[in-house]
Amino acid sequence: MNLPDYLTQETTGEIRVTGHRIGLFHLVHYYNDGYSAEMLVCQYPTLSLALVHKVIAFYLENRAQVDAYVAACHDELVRQHAANPSRIDVAALRQRLETAPQAKGP
Repeated sequence: MNLPDYLTQETTGEIRVTGHRIGLFHLVHYYNDGYSAEMLVCQYPTLSLALVHKVIAFYLENRAQVDAYVAACHDELVRQHAANPSRIDVAALRQRLETAPQAKGP
């Protein structure tokens, strides 16, 4: 995918808005969930409305490639979540805290 100057691909493969930590994945995800450009600016106030419009235009002009990128990102997130060991539930954590010895101050 040939990226414009306002999008940068990191060494990890993640595509971000140049000069920001905001990923193309997130902008496209919210856009496909029905967020307007104005709503995206509210979600990410460090982005200008003009820049958000550029990113959306890039997405619409390269929809197949960007959708494939977004799907790959989603698959990786699912894989990472599945690889993460089960976490303790809140009730068990409260029980452990209640039975733990109390720390004494100085």
